[in-house]
Amino acid sequence: MDLTLTDTQQMIVATVRRFVQEEIVPREAHLDPDAGALPPDDQEHLLGMTREMGFYGLDIPEEFGGPGIDVTTRALMAIEMSQHRAGLYNPCYGTFGGAGLAQLYEATDEQKEKYLYPTLRGEKKGCFALTEPSGGSDPARAIQTRGVQDGEEWVLNGSKLYISGADKADFALVFARTSDDPGRNGVTAFLVDTNSPGFMVRRVVHTLRSTHYATELQFENLRVPASNILGELNRGFAIANDRLSRQRIPYAAGCLGVAIKAQAMAIDWAKSRETFGSLLAEKQAVQWMIVDNEIDIRHARWCVLEAAQKADTPGSQFRTEAAIAKLVATEAASRVIDRSMQIHGGVGMTKDLPLERWYREMRIRRVGEGPSEVQRLIIARELMGGSYS
Repeated sequence: MDLTLTDTQQMIVATVRRFVQEEIVPREAHLDPDAGALPPDDQEHLLGMTREMGFYGLDIPEEFGGPGIDVTTRALMAIEMSQHRAGLYNPCYGTFGGAGLAQLYEATDEQKEKYLYPTLRGEKKGCFALTEPSGGSDPARAIQTRGVQDGEEWVLNGSKLYISGADKADFALVFARTSDDPGRNGVTAFLVDTNSPGFMVRRVVHTLRSTHYATELQFENLRVPASNILGELNRGFAIANDRLSRQRIPYAAGCLGVAIKAQAMAIDWAKSRETFGSLLAEKQAVQWMIVDNEIDIRHARWCVLEAAQKADTPGSQFRTEAAIAKLVATEAASRVIDRSMQIHGGVGMTKDLPLERWYREMRIRRVGEGPSEVQRLIIARELMGGSYS
């Protein structure tokens, strides 16, 4: 594997790094430490900049108007975009745009007109409603929300939990069990308008995140047209699962970005802070923490870029590499931030620095997009075969 960046990638990385340092960080300094949005005028100004750079809508496929960036370059950008206080869950405050629900690219033409294109134009927002109170690590088998056909409609009853953005969404991608099959082959994906009778946001769930609150949903005799089935009947989990491996790579890269920034902060602090008559940087205990940080960062970077390069290779299977990247990057970044806080001492626990926010939010990353234990199951299945899992 060649980790050398191309000339184009070097230019893109430098451009994004400059954007974060010159445009995001100075504006962020005037916000509340837990803020999740920029003032509207700043947001519009920066959106104009990313559009002018040709980087708006990074994750939108080229055929739908996106910039056509490969997975490796996207991962390199994610590493840079996350290096600010809100960068883990709101990199650059969304000024690079979003792709909406990736599953919509597989929708029918009619569904694309109603849901995908308005989302890409910023006219609609969607949410992904998969996890249920009965479980999240094995969502296909845990799904108890039922869909029963009634003529040209389906009637949904059940609930969902930890659904991000449902309280502000115009539509939801809802997964329901539509057959007696207890596993993933009995689940169907439905596109549901959130203003439909029977669609209820029961409560907002507060988590360790500073922003992006989750919600609990309830469906009571919620009627959905049969034409709103996304993909095939009873094959909805394939819609949910197919794109997860690819999405895990920039997800892991964002974790690596905050780890790199935390390490830089720890080194600067150790070289300037004096205690017991000498700099922290001269203490062997601190030196070893810095070294362990660097080993974690380099290990995670290798895993992320290996997964990205394999994903960019036509015909290659990269599910194992994506799982390893997600597992290694989330756990390594958690350790790096923890050590960096320790090096900073008391100030590391305050909101004067972004470390405590990263510490809280990184804890979620070891569960989000599939917990570490599930990543290990995926890797084991690939290595030893399904009969051992």
